[in-house]
Amino acid sequence: MSPGPRAGQVKTKGGVVLTAPASWTLLPPGDAALTRRVKSAGPHWVVKEKKGRRMFSRGVYAPTDRIEEIRAGLLIEREDPKYKRKLERARKKRAEDQEVYAEDFERAVLAYLGFAPKHLALAAKMARAIAEHATPVGSGTVARTKRIPIERRAEAATIAWMRHQTTAYDDMVIPRVKGARREARRMLAKRSKRLLGRYRRGEPVALACPLARHFRQG
Repeated sequence: MSPGPRAGQVKTKGGVVLTAPASWTLLPPGDAALTRRVKSAGPHWVVKEKKGRRMFSRGVYAPTDRIEEIRAGLLIEREDPKYKRKLERARKKRAEDQEVYAEDFERAVLAYLGFAPKHLALAAKMARAIAEHATPVGSGTVARTKRIPIERRAEAATIAWMRHQTTAYDDMVIPRVKGARREARRMLAKRSKRLLGRYRRGEPVALACPLARHFRQG
């Protein structure tokens, strides 16, 4: 369901406006554990809003007494030292997993670059920069998806990084026409791949090369 025209209302996919029962409350997003338990405990309405291509959670309508009961139980549970230790172990595990993934992704980018031996130092700098940009949790980049193999993620992240760092994409005035931005990205991707090809073949680096210039400036 999506937000309705007034507070306390939602709109179904069919456009029907419903008013939440008086005994229900909108639980805002932010506490994933509380939301999961409220949803699994009984009837509820999930409210989402689409902006552009992305869908954003606007909360869950559910009986007020259920929300408060589960919230109180969670509060007691979270005060338990055992829970805090479990939470700390989970945080440590996520940090370790993130570090391993960042290293794996950097290696995947380096493999995709495939620069000639004379340009390996630049390739290493580039792979590190791309991994640092693309792998953080919450970055929203292609590196965070698991829907495609890491090799394809590395390629997509490299081309996206080059689009912003070695082309004029961020300053381009692109017509607000369907497909125009996609076509601009496709054109710049071809240009970036041609540039990578010169480094793979071991060709001399020109002073005006946007890739080499980026790292000289950095």
